[in-house]
Amino acid sequence: MSLPVVAIVGRPNVGKSTMFNRLIQKRVAIEESTPGVTRDRIYGKVEWAGREFWLIDTGGLTFGEDVISRHIHNQVQLALDEANAILFLVDVRSGPVALDFEIAEMLRRSEKPVLLVVNKAENQDLELAATEFYTLGLGTPYPVSAAHGLRTGDLLDEIIRLLPAGEKLPEDENILKVAIIGRPNVGKSSLLNKITGMERVIVSDIPGTTRDAVDLLVERDRQKYLFVDTAGIRRRAKVEEAVEYYAVLRSIRAAEDADVVLVLLDAAEGITEQDKRVAGIAHEAGRGIIIVVNKWDKVEKDDKTMDVYREKIRKELAYLSYAPIVFISALTGQRVHRLYELIDYVASQHALRIKTSRLNELLADAMAVVPPPTQKGRQLKIYYLTQTKVKPPTFALFVNEPELAHFSYLRYLENKLRETYGFEGTPIRIVVRKRGKKGER
Repeated sequence: MSLPVVAIVGRPNVGKSTMFNRLIQKRVAIEESTPGVTRDRIYGKVEWAGREFWLIDTGGLTFGEDVISRHIHNQVQLALDEANAILFLVDVRSGPVALDFEIAEMLRRSEKPVLLVVNKAENQDLELAATEFYTLGLGTPYPVSAAHGLRTGDLLDEIIRLLPAGEKLPEDENILKVAIIGRPNVGKSSLLNKITGMERVIVSDIPGTTRDAVDLLVERDRQKYLFVDTAGIRRRAKVEEAVEYYAVLRSIRAAEDADVVLVLLDAAEGITEQDKRVAGIAHEAGRGIIIVVNKWDKVEKDDKTMDVYREKIRKELAYLSYAPIVFISALTGQRVHRLYELIDYVASQHALRIKTSRLNELLADAMAVVPPPTQKGRQLKIYYLTQTKVKPPTFALFVNEPELAHFSYLRYLENKLRETYGFEGTPIRIVVRKRGKKGER
């Protein structure tokens, strides 16, 4: 059910990361204002000609015997195993070198489709020089310049041609994709087994038992759910094995592809810094979110315990104030049945669309109570509000000067939207835009 995967492979300093950034059309430095949710990425989603695929950037291969070289080799091999197609990047300025021939032999053994991409071909002479790479025995070389974006569109066309048709769910099938994420050993596999009524996933107390994302399609009351159990997401310092490193990436992708994400916490252990990072993945991706406190049966309780724990979650995960919280036991089944109802509800909120006329009635009322702010004598003027997208609900706020729209006022408007229309379980995005003058488009 997942998107195809393309891996970029090559020796050091041939421009793999530049190519990666070019194809995903963004720099990989993460900009996130919420503390504790920043994460590095070596993969990204590419959209081209109506198709999507995941792109993996890998380390420079050297075939050395030192620890770092062996580690990179293992990571590249895992990327090759996962990939549907491979971009083998070489440097036209150096010409074919011995290491290129070693990598070419490795790629032939993978038996995966390979595109030989000759990078740094910024002019006609260098483009002609790319023909030297026919000696690698991997077919036609494709001269490009990742730094300048030359011929990368043609390269993307060729990538799309090589990829499988894909396994996207049909548009007319009403399937909710639900990812279960959390740090290791919080009970993700146990929850999947309990919620589906099947012993499909291995359950063990040994952290890291689940290596791959596991898909399970379930139908209940005429609604289909695609549940994805993922590997536990550890702190980067603890991700030592290459196989686990890529398992973490697959977990993150599963979360980003989901309609609703169940963020599992361990009631007995409390909320950790890693829990905050894991939850931040779903928040940053704009997914519908339910906070699921598992192992509630292991907690000594009185009539105030649940309220105290809920308050602690709201404090520690303040940026998820919109997410409902449910206390369960995957072992005993306590309250697990409630999850289906919550998933349906959060999915509907995530896809909620409000008419522009109603939004502007809300906006007028909100501005009457709290007028837009003034900064250094300049008044923020708000003209209108309209919804541009769902999943997550995204709104465009048209104003005179976007720099005057202070985040506190945007938060005020977000709260008004939530008070009026709910949007429970889903983040809201408000994009501030400058309204053009009359006649401008």
